Amino acid sequence: MKKITMIGFGSWGIPLGCLLDRNGHFVTAWDSSETYVDMLNKTGKSDCLPDMVIPSSIKITNDIAAAAQGSEIFVCTLTSKNLGKFAPMFAEHFTEGTIIVSGSKGLEEASQKRISEYLRSLGKSEVAVLTGPSHAEEVLLNIPTAILAASDNEKAAAVVQEIFSSDTFRVYTSTDLIGAEIGGALKNVIALAAGCSDGLGFGDNTKAALITRGIAEITRLGVAMGADAATFGGLSGIGDLIVTCTSQHSRNWQAGNALAQGNTLEQTLKKVGRVAEGIDTAATALELAHKYDIKMPIVEEINRVLFEGKSPKDAVTDLMLRELKRET
Repeated sequence: MKKITMIGFGSWGIPLGCLLDRNGHFVTAWDSSETYVDMLNKTGKSDCLPDMVIPSSIKITNDIAAAAQGSEIFVCTLTSKNLGKFAPMFAEHFTEGTIIVSGSKGLEEASQKRISEYLRSLGKSEVAVLTGPSHAEEVLLNIPTAILAASDNEKAAAVVQEIFSSDTFRVYTSTDLIGAEIGGALKNVIALAAGCSDGLGFGDNTKAALITRGIAEITRLGVAMGADAATFGGLSGIGDLIVTCTSQHSRNWQAGNALAQGNTLEQTLKKVGRVAEGIDTAATALELAHKYDIKMPIVEEINRVLFEGKSPKDAVTDLMLRELKRET
């Protein structure tokens, strides 16, 4: 059994921590808010997942030294916006022989780095990512889920596979770290578009077009960055894109849906109530598209909707009236 520290214990950290606890590991969870930690310890419940009772066997603290003591594996579920603020606080504990698992799906905002790149820069640990089609609510209910553990160190990926796998949570491995992360990050941007589509009252034809053209855009960028194109046909690519674009569990779908109903970005953020990573990732994705000279028209239009006040309906019209071309 492993000693595991959760860095961040919110809507995704809680399901992963509970899964690891069920699998027999010793789990300590850290969160920055003393008030939030006190509430979790007193009630065993979080506002973000009110139906879940956190087992008392999971220790919860806002003391970094206590959380990290003796830990062999760190699981980081911080949002991309908070990563640069809190992850460096653990840097002295990221030493050779430990494994850092990123459960975040985004890009580090200030540096435009993938999450694994940023975490690796903080220490000598091996880094892996856990990504794929996995709504927190369904993981908590032990609904069968398949996901990907990716690392350029095969042994590290195998360790992550072993500690998380259960009869309801199947983990595959991959060495394509870039592809796994780009798929996980950019699917949130396409899910914003899917939410807009549903909010505008469009149907299955539109959703299918967004998913297939969306994965084409994600693949083009990923390959330009060094990923294996085949990765985007798997769990961390098309799999994650499908679940995020078609489910109302998705905060990114919820945000897109709210925008299509006439809400401003500020109103949308309040309505969703929790972080929709696609909003923060959209601008960074567009910058990467320009950097690698990649055409990403859906990403471009979502940025105009988010940050330039363009109506979702006009964005759809402009996408449909683009210059006609071969499918690539």
